[in-house]
Amino acid sequence: MTTTTASFAARTVFRIGYGALQLERLHDRRGEAVALLRRAVELGVDHVDTAEFYGFGFANAVIREALRPEDDVLVVTKVGADPNPGGRLPLRLAQRPEQLRASVEDNLRSLGVDRLAVVNLRRLDTGPGLRPEGDQVVDLDDQLAVMTALRDEGKIGAIGLSSVTLDGLRRALPAGVVCVQNAYSLVSREDEEMLQLCAAEGIAWVPFFPLGGAFPGLPKATDEPAVHAVAESLGATPSQVGLAWLLHHAPNVLLIPGTANAAHLEANIAVSEIALDAATLATLDGIESRSNDVPIG
Repeated sequence: MTTTTASFAARTVFRIGYGALQLERLHDRRGEAVALLRRAVELGVDHVDTAEFYGFGFANAVIREALRPEDDVLVVTKVGADPNPGGRLPLRLAQRPEQLRASVEDNLRSLGVDRLAVVNLRRLDTGPGLRPEGDQVVDLDDQLAVMTALRDEGKIGAIGLSSVTLDGLRRALPAGVVCVQNAYSLVSREDEEMLQLCAAEGIAWVPFFPLGGAFPGLPKATDEPAVHAVAESLGATPSQVGLAWLLHHAPNVLLIPGTANAAHLEANIAVSEIALDAATLATLDGIESRSNDVPIG
């Protein structure tokens, strides 16, 4: 069995958190969204990942309504993009220092707090998705300067990085980084060296797209015959096996699977109880790692 807790931003959290992106699927059923988040807390979740651009503020509004101070949930948000209602994509890049500051203020307001515990600076240097252009190409040092200023002002408690390169992480270490969010899964392990650096530095590794396959053409853990075979032998689902592998792979991995379904939420939480023996891990480790670097245009 793996340890069920890990260090994150100078506290200890349950290794399976909740990613709030999927809450927007319950936009017209706000009561269900609040109840789902309450259920997550009941199941032990004490780490929630969100952003102002999730559902154009809906996710933050649900978190504000559902979570109570006594729940002691670590709410992690991100900046680097803003909501873009009516646009071709639901978000627009917001990488410039003044935009990062404005995004922090937006998150403070929508979450109803005077300090954000952890804020991830969403770079766009790596992984699937958009790449910055024009005035959105901003030097990392300029971004870290405003992030550390916001921390000094008490508006944010700690700084994380997302979609960052190994070189970028090394450059950012002196600023104090508590977590890295990159696309990473059993079938896309390009960032292995960065994961190991995070483990050595006591930095939480919080993979997004933890099962791969977020965009067409990208590899999916749940498509792998070996994953299906392991799932069948354990009486688990292929998704659970893909998530369990992440927990076994390194002790600083934290998961933030998202869902709008209570049964799926319970299945995600149950991953903490799945044991993978050495032979099973060797089988899964033998699965080929493929690139997930497929920009969308």
